[in-house]
Amino acid sequence: LTSLCFVVTLYFARSAELAGVRSEIISVPQQITSLQLWEEIVKRHPRLAAIEDQVVFAVRQQYVLLGDQLLVLQSGDEVAIIPPISGG
Repeated sequence: LTSLCFVVTLYFARSAELAGVRSEIISVPQQITSLQLWEEIVKRHPRLAAIEDQVVFAVRQQYVLLGDQLLVLQSGDEVAIIPPISGG
């Protein structure tokens, strides 16, 4: 059984608009794939699903692609949701 940890989730630009918050603390399993982590966040903020195919994740300031890459999180880690930067 994987233990839970508390991560600080930061939302930037469009993701902050969709989520309605700029940051929050969420509890997630310590070992989780990047895609499962995204799904946990979308459960809380369903409107974020709109940017799923464009979003970039950063975990502890390292970019992570959505997929089956296993993340090992520690409480206090920062997870940033960075939408595509569009011009205009």
